[in-house]
Amino acid sequence: MTVRGAEPGDDASIAVVHVRTWQDAYRGLMPQNYLDDQRVERRREVWERLIAETDWPRTGVFVAENSDGIVGFAHVGPARDEDAGEDVGEVNAIYVLASAWGTGAGRALLTSAVSTLREARFREATLWVLDGNARARGFYEAAEWAVDGAERAEDLRGFPLREVRYRRPLW
Repeated sequence: MTVRGAEPGDDASIAVVHVRTWQDAYRGLMPQNYLDDQRVERRREVWERLIAETDWPRTGVFVAENSDGIVGFAHVGPARDEDAGEDVGEVNAIYVLASAWGTGAGRALLTSAVSTLREARFREATLWVLDGNARARGFYEAAEWAVDGAERAEDLRGFPLREVRYRRPLW
């Protein structure tokens, strides 16, 4: 398993991982028809833009790959929350194909994300996770992230989602 910075051209593989991972990880947490409606083409445009906007170490996209190709990705940048302050970074996304769960890909991506945020001189890091996503919550807690008490609810997709924020010091 290797982790590297995403490059132009990785956007298609990242989009496939994004869609498949949502469909696997969020089964039972989001309506199935919404998950079935996810399209790689829509996600690809977003990842093409985010890769182009990379400004290491302040913001960027990582990929995890094995002999089968890209099996996971992570995106980091300054925290987007109003209460964050300029010295807080965020793991905006981290997803690994179900076929690569338990292989160390997620751990390697999270380690790279934390190291990069530290290199960018952020003091703390945050990330958001669906409240009901027990697998992800356990993963973050095992990596020494802690719930900080912030929650958010949204209904932008036509159904309610509740997320909790995790935080960890970087220094």
